[in-house]
Amino acid sequence: MEKRIAPHDVTTKAPTVKGGKTFEKWMQIKVGSVPLPVYLALSAVIVATALLEQLPVNMLGGFAVILTLGWLLGTIGATIPFLKNFGGPAILSLLVPSILVFFNLVNQNVLDSADILMKQANFLYFYIACLVCGSILGMNRKILVQGLMRMIIPMMLGMICAMGVGTLVGVLLGLEWQHTLFFIVTPVLAGGIGEGILPLSLGYSAITGLGSEQLVAQLIPATIIGNFFAIMCTALLSRWGEKRPDLSGGGQLVKMSNTDDMADALKDDSGEFDIKKMGAGVLTACTLFIAGGLLQHLTGFPGPVLMIVLAAFLKYLNVVPVETQHGSKQLYKFISGNFTFPLMAGLGLLYIPLKDVVGTLSIQYFLVVISVVFTVIATGFVVARFMNMYPIEAAIISACQSGMGGTGDVAILSTADRMNLMPFAQVATRLGGAITVIAMTAILRMIF
Repeated sequence: MEKRIAPHDVTTKAPTVKGGKTFEKWMQIKVGSVPLPVYLALSAVIVATALLEQLPVNMLGGFAVILTLGWLLGTIGATIPFLKNFGGPAILSLLVPSILVFFNLVNQNVLDSADILMKQANFLYFYIACLVCGSILGMNRKILVQGLMRMIIPMMLGMICAMGVGTLVGVLLGLEWQHTLFFIVTPVLAGGIGEGILPLSLGYSAITGLGSEQLVAQLIPATIIGNFFAIMCTALLSRWGEKRPDLSGGGQLVKMSNTDDMADALKDDSGEFDIKKMGAGVLTACTLFIAGGLLQHLTGFPGPVLMIVLAAFLKYLNVVPVETQHGSKQLYKFISGNFTFPLMAGLGLLYIPLKDVVGTLSIQYFLVVISVVFTVIATGFVVARFMNMYPIEAAIISACQSGMGGTGDVAILSTADRMNLMPFAQVATRLGGAITVIAMTAILRMIF
């Protein structure tokens, strides 16, 4: 009699696919948010459609263009050894698309698809609202209150001195003081591209009537160059701190007990990603942006700037529910983590004419930017002695004022191996940048 074998008695081995381990290694390499093989398959479809000029001229086509280009350039910029420490992902994401357009290597169908998303659908405004509101509402209130009290004096003095010195250097080199102050000095101190340059360009545009794309093209070079010199100065400060231990706290800013240290503020308490919380964050960001526009109608002051003021005021009063704050922070992390470099690629395609950008650069331009960065750092170093802070750490945090926002903070602090200073850097970058945008927009309005 034939013996039947039960299914559970059969021992089987998973088939070994030749090259399976190699494929798994390729799958571990990420381009943006997707594994490399998946990216190659998706981008092949998009590139082929673009070459045939059959991309849909709507938001779907626009997202396909900027995500494909931005994720690739951001990933490449983050892997180049030297460039990655000097804002490489942002630099490549901005400049490469602009270069492609300059040499007519991008057809009109691609530009039209990006244009419908970036300009017609105002994805730029949505990004700004989510980034600014999410970063401020998601900021640890301890950083906002205590950190501001600790850093407000060197931050404000550094901004004032840098504006004065930078403008003076520009005038001595033969530049007009208005152009030097508003289009070279201010962008360096604006707190980055997403949180600073874009709201600043919108504010300038509302006052002068010029297109925001023209203004972005004039403002961004100063930010990129300023970030580069800030990182160089930070590397020198770090080496100086090794030779002069009396000037350095080894990563500790304040010369006080650990109870007053805000390193615990680095802890992310927003919890796991929650779709419903993020939905509340979207509604909050949209509402604050609309409220800024309403206040602009009532006061005549630029709406994006008033949105910053309103968000900071609500955070200070702590009247926004904790879940909504967490949702705004989660939305901020989602948007900044997935759309920052694609947005920059869109800016490079549409907002940064390479010919105009190159035309703004000169020896005088570089000297003005260098003077601004040096003044901010020197002010932080000197004032630290009167604020019971370590000069090296205070100077490094001050350098973050002239960086490219959060990307600049990471690049600057990682260069000095002082990532624990991130809460203070966030105060200097976000609040310092917001104050710069608000103050200079108000001054331009009075002058204009």
